[in-house]
Amino acid sequence: MERRYFEYRKGRVEIIPMIDIMLFLLVFFIMITLQMIPDQGLNLQLPASSQAKELPRPHLTINIQKDGTVVVDKRHYDLAGLENLIRSDGNPSKTVITIAADKAVPYQKFINVMDTCQKAGASDIGLAAKAD
Repeated sequence: MERRYFEYRKGRVEIIPMIDIMLFLLVFFIMITLQMIPDQGLNLQLPASSQAKELPRPHLTINIQKDGTVVVDKRHYDLAGLENLIRSDGNPSKTVITIAADKAVPYQKFINVMDTCQKAGASDIGLAAKAD
């Protein structure tokens, strides 16, 4: 009679842990993709320009509504809060900012926002306009 110390078993592939890992990967990629969607801003009546050009995706889009309210990423800011937001970005001189102001916004409110951006250290500021 032959003694067997180790029983020979054929290996098999467990499918349930593999499905769990695939679902975790799917959720991970969906969450990362949602973070990569750029801020589309608000529905503003932008002024028209015959020289409007497509700019690279801004790092920060500042929307100024008709009443002068400043909105960034669906949050309302006053000028001091906007300055703190830009300063907290790490290196404001490398932050790409696009200002999208409704065409009914008073010019002084627009200039105030632009001054605030420059005071915070941002130098790469673009203006949003729709093509003619």
